Amino acid sequence: MGTKKIITVFGATGAQGGGLVRSILEDRDGPFAVRAVTRDAGSSAARALASAGAEVVAADLDDAAAVARALEGAYGAYCVTFFWAHFSPERELAEARTLAQAARAAGLEHAIWSTLEDTRRWMSLDDPRMPTLMGKYKVPHFDAKGEADQFFRGAGVPTTFLLTSFYWDNLIHFGSGPKPAADGRLEFVLPMGTAKLPGIAAEDIGRCAHGIFRRGKELVGQTVGIAGEHLTGAEMAAALTRALGREVRHADVPPEVYRGFGFPGADDLGNMFQFKRDFNADFCAARSIERARSLNPRLQSFAQWLEANAARIPLS
Repeated sequence: MGTKKIITVFGATGAQGGGLVRSILEDRDGPFAVRAVTRDAGSSAARALASAGAEVVAADLDDAAAVARALEGAYGAYCVTFFWAHFSPERELAEARTLAQAARAAGLEHAIWSTLEDTRRWMSLDDPRMPTLMGKYKVPHFDAKGEADQFFRGAGVPTTFLLTSFYWDNLIHFGSGPKPAADGRLEFVLPMGTAKLPGIAAEDIGRCAHGIFRRGKELVGQTVGIAGEHLTGAEMAAALTRALGREVRHADVPPEVYRGFGFPGADDLGNMFQFKRDFNADFCAARSIERARSLNPRLQSFAQWLEANAARIPLS
């Protein structure tokens, strides 16, 4: 590692962490070396990072001792949890607490915590406009991350709180892309009416995080929100039509219909889209395209992302 400062990246084979690992490795003359943390150091994705020059270590966020070892000698860390692996906000809170406590014990000079809004600040649990889930959440995968901010603040960890946006890569990997309707035409379902959805290429999240680390202590204590573009469902459908060479129409189903689609997490995601729609001005204002570009001059628009990735979107 030489004299370079070590950045420990949790979730290094995931969308966010992988982008940051690759961004640091590409910056060969930069000030950082990267320690890539993954649950399975023998996976093909982990081996690819090792071949590219990353130090790869195995750690599970449920194992506090392994997390502590992953932070030994590190200057900074990218801290991220993945709700969709277990659908448990309580487990996500426990993982975030482990990360914050280990970061404090390691004496990190800069941590980035990948967070989201605690939607209960906008909508109380007894608000009838949106169902309460699991007894104490409105949008579980948002609320737990937002609630976990307190762990990093309370531990005194020098932290930048990074608000991410909808990954356009979800159109490839998460089943969010256009699907054939009963008449055979492609529909892109987004239950937000004419409200705008901040979105970003997953790779650009990592590049923005790298930009935050390069700014040093300037952004410690700040909340930084990023997006590549703010687009309505109709605008996304039009861009998909151009990129795919097939008509894609926007299917604006109400959130209550989306919540009933029945796939795992449909109620959580239906609430999420309703939150983004009903509090759209706040949600978009928290995610600045200009700030993201200042951190990552290579920031992509949706059209640019589609140019490179449209052929990877499954259409059935």
